[in-house]
Amino acid sequence: MDDDSDAPPRPTIRLRPKVDARRIRWGHPWAFADEVVLDRRTRALAPGTVAVLEDANRTPLACAAVTPDSRIPVRVLDRDPAAIVDRDWLADRLATALSLREALFDAPFYRLVHAEADGLPGVVIDRFGDTFVVQPNAAWADARMDLFVDVLVAMGARAVVKSATGRARAAEGLDDASAVLLGTVSEPVRVPMNGAIYLADLLGGQKTGLFYDQRANHAFVARLARGKRVLDVFSHVGGFGLAALAQGAASALAVDGSAPALDLARGGAEAMGVADRLDMRKADAFAAMEALAGETFDVVVADPPAFAPAKPALEKGLRAYERTARLSAALVAGGGVLTLCSCSHAADLDKFRAASIRGIGRAGRRAQLVRTGFAGPDHPVHPQLAESGYLKCLTFRLD
Repeated sequence: MDDDSDAPPRPTIRLRPKVDARRIRWGHPWAFADEVVLDRRTRALAPGTVAVLEDANRTPLACAAVTPDSRIPVRVLDRDPAAIVDRDWLADRLATALSLREALFDAPFYRLVHAEADGLPGVVIDRFGDTFVVQPNAAWADARMDLFVDVLVAMGARAVVKSATGRARAAEGLDDASAVLLGTVSEPVRVPMNGAIYLADLLGGQKTGLFYDQRANHAFVARLARGKRVLDVFSHVGGFGLAALAQGAASALAVDGSAPALDLARGGAEAMGVADRLDMRKADAFAAMEALAGETFDVVVADPPAFAPAKPALEKGLRAYERTARLSAALVAGGGVLTLCSCSHAADLDKFRAASIRGIGRAGRRAQLVRTGFAGPDHPVHPQLAESGYLKCLTFRLD
């Protein structure tokens, strides 16, 4: 799907009276359903339609994608209301994103596009060498996957995977059918990172197959783990554990509820030649930590899934983070290190830190907070969108 300058005039969508248009003018990328006029004409628009967003006085504000039945019916694509969302437009956005990543990383393994923060709302693209995994979590992007593939080929793609696993797709009225759109992907991809080797399942794994966002946090914890015993809870494919082993940790125990994820962790350890120092336990993380009571490790990491992905789950999620901190703190040797992570949008840093400190206190431990980490620079934050800075990582030294 492509926009043509010879096409009929674009439809318009307006902000409601009393909605402050300055938020859009100053760069906010969304308008919610209660902020726009959703009349019969607007509701008849096909999901992903490109329209002109106007203020209540009919002054054009931006070029936007419209999905009338979504909680976020308007996503700003360009501050220029007359912008043409075609191949050249997309190529320019992707080239800008690529230039940042090529300046940051020596190897082509990174998040190439971080949605609104890279000017492509609802779109995530992770790069694995010459294979690219695209999550089009907004209707405008899903309808233009042919353009994405075309531009990525020009950037060196030999394979492109469409991942339809994102929770946001359902809210956009999109299906959950993932597919290989270009080339072939037949086995897990080897990903070098922080001296470790990870195996990413691009077709059957979580999200795009690997979490690049923890790269800097892996590196920090791995430095503290040299010669130490490490416990990596909610380990997925071995994130913190393999990084620690790569930097000389004496041993690592990876705990996760997914057998396929642990198989990938084992494969990564074998590729690194450290399989003899990696132990694995398939179990519910909370049950595993309770079963380990009485044992201690020099370095303990708990990197759970999002316990509070949205505001309705916040209180329950904070209790889960507190419980995680309490159970994991009890397993840290005196003078050891505890790292707690949250990828919950709804739990901001202050709330997550407070829940973590409560849990550590309930475990009877005294702590120093030695580092607060976030996602790496290939996950830039949109200055007006707190949700784009979702990852928090707290490292404590316990008495």
